[in-house]
Amino acid sequence: MREQLERLPRFKAAAVQSSPVFLDPAATVDKAVALLAEAASHGAELVVFPEVFIPGYPYWNWTMNPVQGSPWFERLWRASVDIPGPHVDALRAAARRHGVVVVIGVNERSPQSLGVLYNTLLIIGSDGELLGVHRKLVPTWAEKLTWTGGDGSSLKVHSTSVGPLGALACGENTNTLARFTLLAQGELVHAAGYIALPVAPEDYDMADAIAVRTAAHSFEGKLFSVVACSTISPEIVDTVAGDDEDVRRMLARPRSALSGIFGPDGRPVTEPLVDDEGIVYADIDLAKCIQPKQMHDIVGHYNRFDVFRLHVDNTPRTPVTFTTDPVPPLPSDETGTAGATKEES
Repeated sequence: MREQLERLPRFKAAAVQSSPVFLDPAATVDKAVALLAEAASHGAELVVFPEVFIPGYPYWNWTMNPVQGSPWFERLWRASVDIPGPHVDALRAAARRHGVVVVIGVNERSPQSLGVLYNTLLIIGSDGELLGVHRKLVPTWAEKLTWTGGDGSSLKVHSTSVGPLGALACGENTNTLARFTLLAQGELVHAAGYIALPVAPEDYDMADAIAVRTAAHSFEGKLFSVVACSTISPEIVDTVAGDDEDVRRMLARPRSALSGIFGPDGRPVTEPLVDDEGIVYADIDLAKCIQPKQMHDIVGHYNRFDVFRLHVDNTPRTPVTFTTDPVPPLPSDETGTAGATKEES
């Protein structure tokens, strides 16, 4: 990390605002690889994709009651991603082929339980290495019907070719302590994945909410934030709403998505993209983080660690912990009687 700070990279970042091929992981991975190639052809060295881009967001949690939505959970589970797995391998290969750092959201299946899905961000290095797997700590509101919360083990800042990079998913960017945990590890590039949220209360402007949260983190941390939000395609509307005109109108609500790149002063480096599909590009110079930190460095001189103390439990959590390795099952004879010898059976 110290060597990386001494050279303070300059690079072009790309924020992808697009919709998945809904509930089709293979086709969505293909789309992501094509978008990654497009961004790389424009000189991007960091490409950030939306939250749960593969294979999409469970909008039915907001438009159906839990009983109606239950079969949709199974559809999403069947279309979700295993880590490691072929879909992740394809993304890693694309990152390596184009020499770009990639942050992308996926629905991740638990290796232990059929009832557990995680809202996960993959952080992939420019050499194709899977640097991080961050599981969203707290699913937001209706999302609790789909996702299980992650643990503190993935609250990490990663050493990448574009600098010290951290990532959070959507509402996590409202969590002050989660954000501070990344800042305190030297984060200078923040990747934030979001989804278009037209199903929020009527007085909630999602585009404004994304901009406010992104500006706050950039200004407080004196860093650059790359925020990527999904869009809602006609395919998603048709799949989720069907013939329900009220739901169709809801999903068509404007100002539900914003993607862009914000600087250490909290302002957009270039004009953000609202609602429409596209890729936002901006040049980033991490040296521009130095002078603003002289005024407010909340992980350094502009804090009182004799007064305030944050304790983060970053222990990985698993369903069971064994004091010794579990005893393997006894072998079976030809008749299937476990542990019995031929004489005993």
